[in-house]
Amino acid sequence: MDLLAKFSNRHKIRFPLLSDPDSATIKAFQLLNAEAKGIAAGVPYPGTMILDNKGTIRAKLFFAGYRARHSPADILEAVCNMK
Repeated sequence: MDLLAKFSNRHKIRFPLLSDPDSATIKAFQLLNAEAKGIAAGVPYPGTMILDNKGTIRAKLFFAGYRARHSPADILEAVCNMK
């Protein structure tokens, strides 16, 4: 069993996880944080995209840095404010 499958099973995650070791997907979506160096090299800007049931992106929450993260309350507020 691969690493992501083990992680998903252990934490009871019921949605697909993406493994992106070369940051190809991160780069394709232009989310690469070029300021992140060392062990953090290749990471995306931290963010959350909220999709509707048809897969349309309805909200985007992103930070310019790579250390800050949105709280669950921030995400819930974005969902409640979707039009």
